[in-house]
Amino acid sequence: MLVFLLYNNLKDIWTGSECNSCVSLGLHSLTNDTLYFMATLNQSLRCFEKFQQGNHSALCKECKTTYRGLNELYSRMEKNRTLCIDIEDSMNMTRRLWSKNFNCSFPRAENVPVIAVSSFMLFLPIIFYLSVFYGWS
Repeated sequence: MLVFLLYNNLKDIWTGSECNSCVSLGLHSLTNDTLYFMATLNQSLRCFEKFQQGNHSALCKECKTTYRGLNELYSRMEKNRTLCIDIEDSMNMTRRLWSKNFNCSFPRAENVPVIAVSSFMLFLPIIFYLSVFYGWS
């Protein structure tokens, strides 16, 4: 009974972790997607190591391209459902390094419309009161 329970628990962990997504059919090697992700991840981590001493703004600038490429690759793999728990964990750690340890970020494209609408809403009462003030006098 113990062997049966261990087998079922390991099978549940394997299935829940989506390990089949990272391993080839014969379970002999990693998939090409996984190997490419690991190579891209290692490229980003090497860049982090190279520029981590001193000012982190240099790291943010120099490693931006490799990190962005890794992020885009991860997003494509997420859409294609070719992720396993090892890749997710690696990406989580890399994102934590990028944002928390090195204080790097990307300017988001959706910030411009939000700022424009917020500015308009901020000045709307001022415009209203000025129009009422000059309209009545």
